[in-house]
Amino acid sequence: MEKEKIGFTIGKFAPLHKGHQFLIETALKEMDKVIVVVYDTDLIEIPTEERAKWIKELYPEIEIKYAHNPPSKYGLDDESVRIQMEYLTEIMKDEKPTHFYSSEKYGACVAKYMNIVDRRVDNERKKVPIRATSLRNDIDANKKWVEDTVYIDFKKHYS
Repeated sequence: MEKEKIGFTIGKFAPLHKGHQFLIETALKEMDKVIVVVYDTDLIEIPTEERAKWIKELYPEIEIKYAHNPPSKYGLDDESVRIQMEYLTEIMKDEKPTHFYSSEKYGACVAKYMNIVDRRVDNERKKVPIRATSLRNDIDANKKWVEDTVYIDFKKHYS
């Protein structure tokens, strides 16, 4: 019997954009189960649960986990990686992921620490050339990169 393929990704989704969607959709095509961990952040005023709702509405088949009160120490240095991975391991403790999906350098750290496959998707941002920072800076100019519900919710919070 073949082992169940479980992929997961993490993010702030601040806001959710087409790049995130491309990553999630790639995971859905390749995995038996997909988990998305939504992190708290002060980068955006939209609550974690509302950002998770965007994902769940588009992809009802995925499982959402919440990363409330994450460690403030970030980076690729050994100490930051250890702190973040201990936190993420606790969130994922009831799961047995086989693949980690990301478009970031930290994907290698997560995969190595958890002894799973590092699955990079559009690492160079060539297929979907957008970053959440650009959206936060000017969502109107970048509206084509977000779903209408995300745009409406964003404008509700920032009008």
